[in-house]
Formats: sequence, structure tokens, C-alpha cells
Amino acid sequence: MKLGMFTSGYQYYPLEAAFQDAKRIGYDYIELWGGRPHAFPPDLKRGGIEQVKKLIEVYEMPVHVYTPEHNAYPYNYMIGDSSQRKEAVDYLKTAIEMGKEMGAEYTLISTGHAENTISRRQIQERLVETLRELAEYAQQIQEPVLLETLTHFETNVCTNANDLQEVLEMVDSQYLYGMCDVVVPSIEGESVMDYFMKLGDRCRHLHLVDCDCNSETHVIPGDGELPLPELLEEIQHFGYHDTATIELVTAYIREPYVYAKRAHDRVRQMMLEGKGGC
Repeated sequence: MKLGMFTSGYQYYPLEAAFQDAKRIGYDYIELWGGRPHAFPPDLKRGGIEQVKKLIEVYEMPVHVYTPEHNAYPYNYMIGDSSQRKEAVDYLKTAIEMGKEMGAEYTLISTGHAENTISRRQIQERLVETLRELAEYAQQIQEPVLLETLTHFETNVCTNANDLQEVLEMVDSQYLYGMCDVVVPSIEGESVMDYFMKLGDRCRHLHLVDCDCNSETHVIPGDGELPLPELLEEIQHFGYHDTATIELVTAYIREPYVYAKRAHDRVRQMMLEGKGGC
């Protein structure tokens, strides 16, 4: 299983620092956070993409997944009027285009919180309409999209494996896939393995991290309550050997190298203990 560094924790540093550290620590790839000051999609479109491509080349560190910042202010395709939805969709189309240009295997999106006043049917209609539009664009430019579930603290739209399975079936595109952040099922009362059993080969990516099983706060693997060594063994036994990004975010923003290294080394050791080598 290949391990990736998520670059959100480097937003107080030049983007190059993330590439330098990923190479130095021994990560296999980068999952590039698409927010300012680094890789915000409109900034990339205006020419910033050239810096990203240069860093990929210089450090021989691919961007496997591009994850644009969205779902809150100002871009959330699940809330507001039709013009606001269109603006959010256009933003994500730009992100998908930039993911393609930097050579990312996938561009990753999720669902923001929909209005409390609308029905489940209205939520589903808006979600399917939006994802079909994004999937059609993804097919047009040949850049697959990953859809991530979030906890109920973050969204009321897509929070579990059943939700994800249902929307993938309704959209029915070979350019839209699912993934699992292991924190989400621990909060939503289901098994991580539900994602693999229900999605099969349409589960294409992992966010690997730890948590206290009461909130969506992401902590370094080994510092929380998840049985990660055994979970990693089970995931690999199931047949998943693709990519897992260690998704450290703003809790570790002051010392990103220190915690990125600690997280990487712990997960590598967990993998060795669980399978006798990966």
C-alpha cells in the first residue's frame, strides 16, 4: 500500500517545503490540498500550475490526488440558489481540469451541508444532478473523481457507505469513484470494511488517520482509539493495496515535518507488524 502526505498542514510554509519533506521522509506521493496560499484552483489556472509541475519533477514526488478546498465558504454546491450551485460546480470543474494538468490520478470532492429546511428527496436530486454534471466533465477531460463521505458534524448529505453506494449507482459513471476516510465510519457507527464490501473495486482511495471515536478531529495514527494495525491487516487481506493518505490537517500546523514523519513511521511499522512487510 502506498502512503501519501496531505499538504494542508503546510499552509504556513511555501509549498516546496511539503515536497521536500515528503521526499525526505519517504512518502510515496502527495495528496495536494487545493487552498490558498498554495494550490487554489483559480490560482493554478492563472499560471500557478507551472510551479506544481516543477515541484513534481524536481522532487520526483507525484501528486496522486488533488483535493480542492470546498464545501464551506464560498463554494458549496449543496446550498443556496441555482446561481450559487453553478458557481460551485464551475469551481470544481476548474479543479478537475487542474488535477488533470498536474498529472493527478484523481481529483477528490465531498459534499457540503445542505439546508436544514429541504427534504431528503430535494437533497438527493441536487446531489445527483451535480455529480452527473461533474462526472460528465471528468469523462470529457479523462480525469476521474473521488467522492468522500464526511461525518454528520460536517454534512447531512453523504455520511456512510450506503449513501455513497447509492449515489454512485444513481450517477453510474466510470469517472466517479468512492473512497473512505477511516474516521467517518468510526463516528457514524459502521465498519470501515463496509466501504470495501459495498463498493468493491469502486473504492479507490483511503484517508488513514486516528481519532477519539467521538469527534471528527484527526490525530496521528497511534494517538487515538482506532485499532489501526489490525484494521490495516484486514484492509489488505480484503485485497486493497492501493493508496492511503495520512490526512494530518491543522492540528499539527506548527510543526508539520515532525508530525508528518512520526505519522509516516508509525504507519509503516503498523504495516510491517500486520503483514510481515508491505
